Formats: sequence, structure tokens, C-alpha cells
Amino acid sequence: MRIAVLVPCFNEEAAVATVVAGFRKALPSAEIFVYDNNSSDRTIAAAREAGAEVRSERRQGKGHVVRRMFADIDADIYVLVDGDATYDAASAPRMIEALLSDHLDMVVGFRVDQAAAAYRPGHRTGNLMLTSFLASVFGREFKDMLSGYRVFSRRFVKSFPVLSDGFEIETELSVHALELALPVAEIETPYYARPEGSFSKLNTWSDGFRILGTILRLYRSERPLRFFTAIGISLILLSIGLAIPIVITYLEEGIVPRLPTAVLSMGLMILAVLSVSSGLVLDTVTRGRREMKLLAYLSQAPVGKT
Repeated sequence: MRIAVLVPCFNEEAAVATVVAGFRKALPSAEIFVYDNNSSDRTIAAAREAGAEVRSERRQGKGHVVRRMFADIDADIYVLVDGDATYDAASAPRMIEALLSDHLDMVVGFRVDQAAAAYRPGHRTGNLMLTSFLASVFGREFKDMLSGYRVFSRRFVKSFPVLSDGFEIETELSVHALELALPVAEIETPYYARPEGSFSKLNTWSDGFRILGTILRLYRSERPLRFFTAIGISLILLSIGLAIPIVITYLEEGIVPRLPTAVLSMGLMILAVLSVSSGLVLDTVTRGRREMKLLAYLSQAPVGKT
């Protein structure tokens, strides 16, 4: 069975060799691919010296790198892991075994930090908030939605349309699994601090807002009826709130003293109707898109079969 370890890297000279060596030991038969994303240090040289096959993606952003890796590499099982040496390579066989034995399409490495510096409080809080929000939106909870350590079946990889550019890719992977109700699992894996000389490229606030924006966009595109109905209801309530004093005055005195407010109330009601109508139309379109994704998924053979 062909196993591919995919390692996206940007300026990971201090860590990438450790990652490659760890996965070469844990998965001796696997092919290890390091995709460099315009590094300015010795990441490429260090990866090659460690024995990995090195390729490049010039468009900056992890999403672009993952899109290229999923398109280029042909395998039965894919292991996606960051090149910062924070994830436990020894957990990979256990994750793959779970994928095969339980006939899953994605296994997420649920991070259990081994040092205080491994998982910053801001990142932990942001992950918890975003994970809870995703569960409320899509009806199922991931314990660690933003984990960069995942094992996929070929079915998942070849039916996944990567749309994000940066660190929102983990959110998109999770939503794709939820959208198609794919069988997934999470397995606890140790999570270590970065080695000396390695620095995180994540920004707690800016990347957190980008991920939250991605969830909202995906909610709009995957649950348009709920999204636009909520907007419609808000506009209806606002319209009624503006109209009540006008209607009361008209009933009591027979006049409409605030004509601009009446026009605004009518306009908001029209917008509310249009919003709900748009949700109905887009919901039909979304169902068609989901069917196409499911057909693409079913066109691939299950793991272990050709």
C-alpha cells in the first residue's frame, strides 16, 4: 500500500530534518515529500540531506501548498504534517491503523501538549472558540479542528477541492468531512515545543480572524438557507420595530408623520423577503454541488481496493 508523507515547509531549516528522520523511522516504506514555500534559509538543503524528495510551490500560503501536494502526489494513504517538528511521528502507524481498521477517510491528530511552550494560551483559546463555533454551525464537534497532523484516504484527497490560501486549510478540511458526512476520527498524539532556532509563522489574532471568516464563508456557501433566513428574520424584526409606532399613530390620528421611516421599514421588509428567497435558490444550488463532490468521492476506490 502506497503511503505518502506530505510536509509543507516555510523556513524550517532547524526542524525539517528531524521531521523527515522521524517519519522515515516510523514509516520505513513511505515516500516523504517536502514542499518548500519560498524559504529563505536552508530548508531545501536540509530536507534533501535528510533523504526527502523536495518540490516547490511559489504561491505563498499553506493552502496553495496543500492544493499542489494533493494534486501532484498519487498514493493510497496520505499523511499531512507540518515541518516544525512539533508532531509525533511515532503516532503515524497508529493513525494509519485506525484509518484502515475502521474504514475511515480522515484521522486527526488531537494534540496533547508535552511542554508549556508547545501550545500557547492564545492559540489554545482560539482553537477552542473556533471548534465550538464549527460544532454549532455544522452539528458535529472536532476536539482539535486546527491540528496540522492528519491521515487521509485517497478518496478524501482526490475529492477535496482546496479553496483556501493560508492556514485556513485545516478548517476547510474539517468542513469538507462534515459536509459529506465522511467517517472520521481523532486520536491523541503528543505535541512538542518547537526546536531551538525554529519560529512559528502563526499570528494568533490575524490568523484567528481569517479562520473565523473562512467558517462564515463556508457556512454561507454550505448552509445558505439558514444563513440568509437568519438575515431575513433580523431585517423583518427591524422593519416591524420601525413600523409599530407609525401604525399606532396612523390608527390613532389617521396620519403618517414619519414618511421616511415608513419607507425605510418597507424597504427592510422587501430586503428580508429577497434574502429568504436567495437562500432558497442557493440551497438548491448547494445541494447540486454537494452531490457532485459526493460523486467525485465515490468515484475513488476505498482504501485497500483498486
